[in-house]
Amino acid sequence: MQAAVQAIPMAFQPAVDFDAGLISRLSKSGPRYTSYPTADRFSDGYGYRDYLHAVADRRTRGNARPLSLYLHIPFCDTVCYYCACNKIVTKNREKAATYLAYLKREVEMQGSLFAGMNEVEQLHFGGGTPTYLSDAQMGELMDHLRRCFRFAADEVGEYSIEVDPRTVSAGRVHSLRAQGFNRISLGVQDFDADVQKAVNRIQPEEETRAIIAAARGAGFRSVSIDLIYGLPKQTPATMAETLEKVVAADPDRIAVYHYAHLPQLFKPQRRILEEDMPGSDAKLAMLQLCIERLTGAGYVYIGMDHFAKPGDELAIAQRQGRLHRNFQGYSTHADTDLVSCGVSAIGAVGATYSQNVKTLDAYYDALDRNELPVVRGARLGMDDVLRRTVIQKLMCQFELSISVIEQAFPVVFREYFKDELAQLAAMEEDGLVSVNGDWVSVGARGRLLIRNVCMVFDRYLATPGAGPRYSKTV
Repeated sequence: MQAAVQAIPMAFQPAVDFDAGLISRLSKSGPRYTSYPTADRFSDGYGYRDYLHAVADRRTRGNARPLSLYLHIPFCDTVCYYCACNKIVTKNREKAATYLAYLKREVEMQGSLFAGMNEVEQLHFGGGTPTYLSDAQMGELMDHLRRCFRFAADEVGEYSIEVDPRTVSAGRVHSLRAQGFNRISLGVQDFDADVQKAVNRIQPEEETRAIIAAARGAGFRSVSIDLIYGLPKQTPATMAETLEKVVAADPDRIAVYHYAHLPQLFKPQRRILEEDMPGSDAKLAMLQLCIERLTGAGYVYIGMDHFAKPGDELAIAQRQGRLHRNFQGYSTHADTDLVSCGVSAIGAVGATYSQNVKTLDAYYDALDRNELPVVRGARLGMDDVLRRTVIQKLMCQFELSISVIEQAFPVVFREYFKDELAQLAAMEEDGLVSVNGDWVSVGARGRLLIRNVCMVFDRYLATPGAGPRYSKTV
C-alpha cells in the first residue's frame, strides 16, 4: 500500500510572514502530524499478531529498504513540571537495570523478525532521559543492538540521542560518541533562572555550553538544542536573552516548541501556578522573536517549530524535496520502516502503525509470554496512505504537485478532494495557500499555520472519536 511519490525540489524557500492578528484568529487545537492517522485514532483491535503479519508482508514483498530504530528510555531523576512525556521519575537505579534486561529481549525479538532485511540507517534514543542509563549500561545496549541488527557506516547513518546536560559530563559525551552516536540533542527549554525554577529544571548556561563544547570535541556531526516558549515566568524580554545565548552557542539545529498547558491530562503540570503563565499576546511576541532572531542569525525555518543551518542535512533535504516527518519529528530518512522498542513506543511498518503498552508491568508481562508488547495500532487503507502522502508533502515541502499525486494513486485529485479544495479556497482569501494549475502551495503567511492547512485533509477530524486534546496549532 506504500506509494512512492517522487519529490519535486523547491528552488525557493519563502520567508515566514508573521501576522499576529491572523495567527490569533486562526490558531486552534490540532494534530502535529508525526503520523497519519494520528496516534489517538489507533485501535486496540490491532495487536501483536497483526504486527507479525505486517513484518511477514514486508518480507513477502522483498522489501529490503533500510530501517529506523527508536528506543524509549522512560526514566528520569527529577520531574520537570512542563513535561508531557511518558516517563517514570525515580532514583532507584535497579528499575533501570530490570527494564534494560527486558528491553534487550524485545530488541532481540525484533532483530529475529527482521533477519535478512535489518540494516539500520537511523537510530534515536528518546525518553524520559536516555542517559539515565549508566555508561556501562548504554555500551551494553549498543553492543546488543549491533548483534541484532546491521548498522550502516557512521558517515551514512544518523544515530541520535536526547541528552539532559545536567546528567552527563564531558567524558560521558565522548563515550556516547565512541558508542556510535553521531547526533546529540540537548534539552534546554530556557536559560532564565526564574523560569527554570518555576518548571523545576535548574540548568546553568555554563553547564549546557560545556556539553556542547564536548560534543564538538568528540566529533558529533550535529548538535541540536530544544527550547520551549509559553512557560511560566517567561516574557519577551527573558526569551530575547535566552535566544541571544542560544545563538552564541551555535547549534546546528534548534527546535522551539509551544508549551501546551494541559494540567487536566498531565499531573506534573498541576504544580505550575496559573498566575505565572504568560498571556496569548506575550506568547505570540515570543514566537515572533524566535523566528526573527533565528532567521536573522542565518538559520533556515524548516517548518512547524524547527530551524537549521543552511548546510545542515535537514535544510539540504528540504531543498532537495526529500524531507520526511515521523514520530521523532523531521527526518532525512524517508524511505525507512520504523521499528520501536520500549514502553509506549510507536512503530511504522509498511501500511501499519503499532504502539507498545504504556506501563512497565504490562510491558514485562508481554515479554514474559514471549510476545512483543504491541497493544494497539492501525492498518492503513488507500485513502489513509493518500492523505498521509498529501499531509507529508505539505508539512515538509509546503507544496505538492497534483499530477504527481495522481500518478501515484488512482484518483482525480480535484474530484477526490472537492470538499477539501473548497476549504482551501477560504484559506486562499487569507493568503495562507494558493491552488494554481498543478500546484497546491503554502505561502509565507501560511507556513506557521501549516497544521491548519493539513487538518483540511484529515478525514478523522470530521468524525467523532475519543482522543486527547491537541495543542494549539500556533
